[in-house]
Amino acid sequence: MTDQQHLQAITDIKRLMERSSRFISLSGLSGISAGISGLVGAYIARNWLVEYYARWEATGAHSNEDFQTLKFRLIVLGLAVMAAALAGGTFFTWRKARQNNLPIWDLTARKVLINIAIPLAAGGAFIAGLLYNHLEVLVAPTCLVFYGLAIINGSKYTLPDVRYLGVCETILGILNLFFLRKGLYFWAVGFGLLHIIYGALMWWKYERKRTI
Repeated sequence: MTDQQHLQAITDIKRLMERSSRFISLSGLSGISAGISGLVGAYIARNWLVEYYARWEATGAHSNEDFQTLKFRLIVLGLAVMAAALAGGTFFTWRKARQNNLPIWDLTARKVLINIAIPLAAGGAFIAGLLYNHLEVLVAPTCLVFYGLAIINGSKYTLPDVRYLGVCETILGILNLFFLRKGLYFWAVGFGLLHIIYGALMWWKYERKRTI
């Protein structure tokens, strides 16, 4: 066996080990689509907030009914953005897996999902408690921190670059605690811009050569 054949055999073994231990079908385009969904959601939410405060200033009185309506609309919007991001992420991940002849749902994928779901579930329960106690101002940083921790927790079963996104999201959430009234802007950066930057870098590093 020649040196070239030895190198090729080692490369094949490494690739097989990587496939069995890490979920490598995650597409950078998933991050980009999630980021676009986040920015669109932030834009809509900002318009609603501007309308709400303009109406408040015009009447000179605070309406609890208006506030509850706004809160409900924002919650529904957040769920819609999350659903759109998940749909886009699932589609692009499925497409990448199919191109590489890999299963999208295997043991490693389940490990990723479980490790991400645990911090997200804890964060969801924590946020429900914040809303119950009328601490809406803490929702934005809490979302970012728990989301970042979920990504970090699941990153050990996928591409190592994913961990950096989780670290950035967590740091951004902590910073948001010192600027509580700017939560929407931190959301736009965390769930929008960071995802687009991360997705573009991942696509450039892992997928570009296969698509050009």
